[in-house]
Amino acid sequence: MNCVFRKMTLDDLEQVIAIDQVSFSLPWPVRSFGVECENPVSRCWVAELDGRVVAMLVAWMIVDEVHIATIATHPDFRKQGIARNLLSHVLRSAREEGAVSSFLEVRESNLGAQEMYRQFGYVETGRREQYYSDNGEDALMMALEGLNQWVEPAARLSGG
Repeated sequence: MNCVFRKMTLDDLEQVIAIDQVSFSLPWPVRSFGVECENPVSRCWVAELDGRVVAMLVAWMIVDEVHIATIATHPDFRKQGIARNLLSHVLRSAREEGAVSSFLEVRESNLGAQEMYRQFGYVETGRREQYYSDNGEDALMMALEGLNQWVEPAARLSGG
């Protein structure tokens, strides 16, 4: 599977919003992605396969930190490594921009995402109690320090 990872454009918004709405019980407001595409601190990315946007990621680059704001893969394309590869691409890009750390929040119940983040080297650093307004679920705060010396998960797992 040859996904192309590229910057999100306004032409992608319909597909990105559809992915967000099918992926989360609390999707972003529809206009948010357009605003993020214009925000100078935002780094908005998509994974495209055969002309179709199959995954998206929005991150905020603040000084030397990259905050992963949202990441999702369309349900038809999950469990194929697309999100993992997209996150790797974005972290490499952020590192090239001078990022030395990364942060994110993840639902306490989203064990699959937590496992992926741990494989990247993220560690739990705290908890935001009742963060999600749909059900009062806590968010786990996770951080990846030393991004400037980071070894990608595939290399780490293979010993290379």
